[in-house]
Amino acid sequence: MNLIAELRSFDRPQRAAFYASFLGWTLDAFDFFLLVFVVRAIASDFRVQVADAAAAITATLMLRPVGALLFGWLADRFGRRPVLMADILLYSLLELASAFAPSLAALLVLRALFGIAMGGEWGVGASLVMETIPSRSRGMISGVLQEGYALGYLLAAVVYGLFFKAIGWRGMFVLGVVPALLSLYIAVQVKESPGWERGRHRADRPGLFRSLREHWKLFLYVIGLMTAFNFFSHGTQDLYPTFLQAQRGLSPHTVSVLAVVANTGAIIGGIWFGAYSQRVGRRRAIITAALLALPVIPLWAFATTPLLLGAGAFLIQLAVQGAWGVVPVHLNELSPDEVRGTFPGLAYQLGNLFASVNAVFQARFAASHGGNYALALAMVAGITAVVLATITGLGKESKGATLGAPSG
Repeated sequence: MNLIAELRSFDRPQRAAFYASFLGWTLDAFDFFLLVFVVRAIASDFRVQVADAAAAITATLMLRPVGALLFGWLADRFGRRPVLMADILLYSLLELASAFAPSLAALLVLRALFGIAMGGEWGVGASLVMETIPSRSRGMISGVLQEGYALGYLLAAVVYGLFFKAIGWRGMFVLGVVPALLSLYIAVQVKESPGWERGRHRADRPGLFRSLREHWKLFLYVIGLMTAFNFFSHGTQDLYPTFLQAQRGLSPHTVSVLAVVANTGAIIGGIWFGAYSQRVGRRRAIITAALLALPVIPLWAFATTPLLLGAGAFLIQLAVQGAWGVVPVHLNELSPDEVRGTFPGLAYQLGNLFASVNAVFQARFAASHGGNYALALAMVAGITAVVLATITGLGKESKGATLGAPSG
C-alpha cells in the first residue's frame, strides 16, 4: 500500500495520465464545493431563503448527466485526452462567469451549465487512468483518484477560511478559474489511453446506444448503485457547513477547520479502502466502509463541541469516502470496453441527478423541524448506508478485468 512506490513503478505516460485526471477531478470538486460554503451568503445577497439558494447545488447536480453523456460520447469517439482538456477549460470559465451573476436566476443558469462541464470530467478522466495503468495498481489508484474530490473540498474549505471575509462569495468564484491552467499540462504531457487506441479501429465496434441497449440491465443496476452513493456523499457534505454555521453557531474559521478535518479523513479512507479492495474485492470493501458509517452518525450529527464534531466529521468521511474510493475501478471494470468513456460517468451522473434533490430536501426538512439540520443529516446518512450496502451486495464485480478491447 505504498503509493509513492506505486507511482514510481509507472512509466512517464502512466504518471502523466494519473496526475492529469487526479488534478482535473480535484479542481472540478474545488470549483463545486466553493458553492456549498457560500450558500447562506448568496441567499443574503439576493434576499432569498437558504433553500432557494441551495437550488444552485441542485442545478449543478441535475445537469451533470448531460455532461457525462456528451463528453463521454466525444471521448469514446475522439479519444480521452483532447476531450478531458476541453472539459477542464470549460468548467473553469463557467466558474469565473458565476462570479458576475446579476441575479439568483442567472446564477442558477450558470451553475446548470457548470454542471454539464463538471459531469464530463469524472468519466473521461477515470477511463483515461484505468485504461493506462497496470491492473495490479487499479485499487489503490482508484482510491487516490476518487479522493481528488475530497481534496477539492479540503482546498475549498481552506480558501473559504482564509479569503471569504475579504473577497466575498463572488471573489471565491473568481479564484475558481485556476483549473484552466491544467489544460496546458494535458496538452504537453498526457498521451492518449492505450485501451482506447487498441479499440478505435475495430470494425465491429458498436455505437453508444446499441451498447447501452445490449447491457441495459447492468446499466440500470449501476445507476441505482450510484444513486445510493450520491445520497451518501452529498447527504453528508453539501449542507454540513450550513449545519455548523446555522445550528452550531460556529465561525467561518472553525467551519473551515472542521471541513479540513473531515476531508483528511475522507482522503485516508478512500486510499485505504481502494487498496483494500485489491485484496478482498470491490463489493466487500464498499459494504464494509458503508456499514462502518452507522455507529459514527450520533457523534457526527449530534455532538455540540468543535472537538467532538471534528472527531465525528473525520470518522464519517473516512467511511463515506472509503466506500467511494472503490468506485472508479469498480465502474470501469464493469463497463463494456466500447463505451468506457460514457458508461461509468453517465451512470455516476444519473445517480447524481436522482440524488440532486438532497440539498433542498435536507434544507426544507430542517426548516420544518425548527432548524434541526442535525436530524436531517443523520436520517439521510443512516438510511443511505444500509441501502448502499444492500445494493452493492446484490451486484457483481469484475475485479482484474482487461480494460481495452484487442484490435479487430
